[in-house]
Parts: sequence; C-alpha cells; structure tokens
Amino acid sequence: MMLHATSPDGTLVGFDRDARNLAVARENLSLFGNRVELINDSFGNLAEHAVHAFDAELFDLGFSSVHVDDASRGFSFQHDGPLDMRYDTRQELTAEEVVNSFSRDELAAIFRRYGEEPMAPKVAKAIFEARREQRITTTLQLADIISAVIPRRGKMHPATRVFQALRIVVNDELGEVERGLASAVSALRPGGRIGVISFHSLEDRLVKNFFRERSDVTIITKKPLVAAREEAKANPRSRSAKLRIAEKLAT
Repeated sequence: MMLHATSPDGTLVGFDRDARNLAVARENLSLFGNRVELINDSFGNLAEHAVHAFDAELFDLGFSSVHVDDASRGFSFQHDGPLDMRYDTRQELTAEEVVNSFSRDELAAIFRRYGEEPMAPKVAKAIFEARREQRITTTLQLADIISAVIPRRGKMHPATRVFQALRIVVNDELGEVERGLASAVSALRPGGRIGVISFHSLEDRLVKNFFRERSDVTIITKKPLVAAREEAKANPRSRSAKLRIAEKLAT
C-alpha cells in the first residue's frame, strides 16, 4: 500500500466519481486518519485540488469489480438491472438515454469507435427497431437484442463490446483520461512519477501516445507491465491490465 511506503507525514489524495467507492475507501483507510484525503470528483480535475505538487500519481482506469458485481448499477449483462452505467449518479446521462434517444447512425458510430464492434451497424439497427416497439430499460433486455444479432463465438459474450462502448460514452471515459493525464503532469513535481493502469486497447493506446508526445516526461516502461501468470490465475480480471509509467523531467 502506498501509505505504508511513504514517510509518516505522507498524504494520500484519492479521487473517484463514485461516492459509494469513496465510502468504502474511507472505511478501509480510517486507520490512517488525516493522512488520507478523498475527493468525490473526476481525476480530470486533479490539478484544481492540488495544494502542493504530488510526488507520485497512480491512475486505475475504467470500472471496478464493485460496478460489475452490483446489478443495480447496470454495468453487467450477466445480471438484470436498470440500464444505467453511471459512475457519478449525480449526472443526467444514462445508458438508457443513449440507447433510446441516439440516432441509429450515432449508435453505430459509438459501437464501432468505442467498442470496436465489427457488426456495429446491425446492432444499431436491431436496437432501433426494438425500441420502436417498447423502450429498452434493462441490461438483459439489451443483451438479448444484441445476442439475437451477434452469434456467440468462444468465451466472449456477444454484448461485451457494445456494453463497453456505452459505458465509455456515458462516462466520457476517454475524455476524462485525456484531461486527467494533462492535469496530472502539471500537478506532478519534477522527478515525480505517474503510473497508469489501463484495461483495454483504446485506453492503453491513448496513454502510450500521451507519454510519447510529451516533452516534459520520460518513459520508464518501454513496454507495459502486465500481470504475472500467478496473479492472473488468482485474479482473472487482472489479465487485461497494463501498467505504463513515466517520470516528469526537471524544468
């Protein structure tokens, strides 16, 4: 844990858009008292909260196991729940709104760009036709529509890419990553390091290109670090994780 690795007067500042995640973190870290500051905001606004320059920063991108396991949050096609997918429940845009109000062409573009779904036009057409009959409001309702169009091959569920795309759009995930990385570098002290854990190719590509294009950082990990076989076996969700690290140069 980072708090154990720092000096006794070191402080951990944590950001999360999900108030529920912060409540759990607050309870788990209560032993450290005022050495922990938790902020219910996007890391895209990190610099706005930085009173002092940070010595190190770690980004853990994407959604958490809590989101997947809680059907009421609407992230998973494995269990029925409301078609929500918001990290921050204070925002208005939900996956239900996207699915039922975006045009057929807009849906196809979203599925193609953010889900890299090769059958994006067919899925968008199926959703468009289904919602003309009745509003699509639940995760399993949407998953069934998708499964009727995309044949299942291998272990991956037919709805995987579409659900990823919806989640990214609802939470503006890639935009938040871009803003967050720029904000993080500006708030990092010279010689400080920033690590980013990504979980799919769109995120990893964005992080890789960001580090390459910055003249004020040097890349520490020429290739991303991935989970060892033992870790991936113990925690299957770590198999897709990639960690990239960069160091801020002295000005």
